[in-house]
Amino acid sequence: MASWTALVLSALFLGAQATTISNTGYPPNIQVIRNPAYPLDVVDNLATDTMPNVTAWLDKKIAAGKNNNCTMDNVAVRREWSDLSEEQRQEYVAAVKCLMKLPPKTDRDRFPGALSRFDDFVAFHMTHAMQLHDNIHLFGAHKYYVWLYEQALRNECNYTGYQPYMNYDRYAQDPINSPLLNGNASSLGGNGEHDPAYRGVPQPGRTPNIIKSGGGGGCVKSGPFSDMVVSLGPTSMSTGSSSIPKNPRRDGTGSNPRCLRRDVNVNAAMGATADKAYSLIHDNDNMDDFYNQLLGTPPPKNDPYPWGIHTAGHYIAPVDPGGDPNTSPGDPYFYFHHTALDRLWWIWQMQDPDKRLYALAFVNTTMTMPMHRRAADATDATDPMESMVDMEWLGPPIKLKETHDQLGGNGGAFCYIYV
Repeated sequence: MASWTALVLSALFLGAQATTISNTGYPPNIQVIRNPAYPLDVVDNLATDTMPNVTAWLDKKIAAGKNNNCTMDNVAVRREWSDLSEEQRQEYVAAVKCLMKLPPKTDRDRFPGALSRFDDFVAFHMTHAMQLHDNIHLFGAHKYYVWLYEQALRNECNYTGYQPYMNYDRYAQDPINSPLLNGNASSLGGNGEHDPAYRGVPQPGRTPNIIKSGGGGGCVKSGPFSDMVVSLGPTSMSTGSSSIPKNPRRDGTGSNPRCLRRDVNVNAAMGATADKAYSLIHDNDNMDDFYNQLLGTPPPKNDPYPWGIHTAGHYIAPVDPGGDPNTSPGDPYFYFHHTALDRLWWIWQMQDPDKRLYALAFVNTTMTMPMHRRAADATDATDPMESMVDMEWLGPPIKLKETHDQLGGNGGAFCYIYV
């Protein structure tokens, strides 16, 4: 028993260097690596079972000359954090810290609180949060946003991998001891110190009506980001502690140096378990229902964790800046959550790509706030797919349609799969 425990703990904390497995379901050139501490869950198995659909879809695009040179021979592979080796995790962390040291590209008069390239991404999200989260842009615009962040890590900070995702279920029972948030050198840092003023994240209209505190809430004192300086925010959307100093600017764009605060939260994580993710993909054959269930709308009944996966994932590591919907990319954890959502969306799309690849949610259309809805030509102005997703200082505008296709979209720049 002791030797088995040692094996599991070694795999959990050190990575998965020696766990290459049979890649049944994946093309022969795709190396499949798994951490033996985490048996495959129902979503992992569904993703594997879906790969024949993926290859068939890409073959169809290649035959039609619409793949923009994206093939299974040159796809990038995004992997789960715990499936990476310790060295690969540390390389990723070093690249993020590098991005935090590079000078910003934003207008300093507009964003005096943006101190680095890392903050460039926070500044965009906090000033475009409503558009990024409307029913038309939640998935595609965030795909482009995360891809641009990945490109910054690779092109400006010499990162050789791709943006990892998190499998919520692997960490749901004990996120504070997970390889993502346990506070060791190959993690994203640990929990915040206990802050009695932090009670949790309110959830009006749900029962229970709060994601109660997991016992943290204060400054992160362990791991690679224990010395991180948070500058932008908080904004009026903040759901953090009363201990957070106010920003000198009303919109949160001023310089407000402070520590990274977190509450690593099992009460949130349990709202994103594999059964919930599988139901999201398997039980919804149209985009409206998929979108609604992702957001927990209407709130599920008789569920002690009725948050919806989108909310649950965000608040696994809330407080400041992660608890503020506007400034949430200020915690490096953000990118793992939205990459996880991108993976779930991709698996859902690939169940029936002919019908689902370009599906849009049209619920709550009165609340849609398009992101610079410019059409490539005036005749397409009423087609949302022809509208432009403009990331301004982060990257050039591209059509919304391009953001839906990770196997040849954006002129072939999007060419990646999840393993």
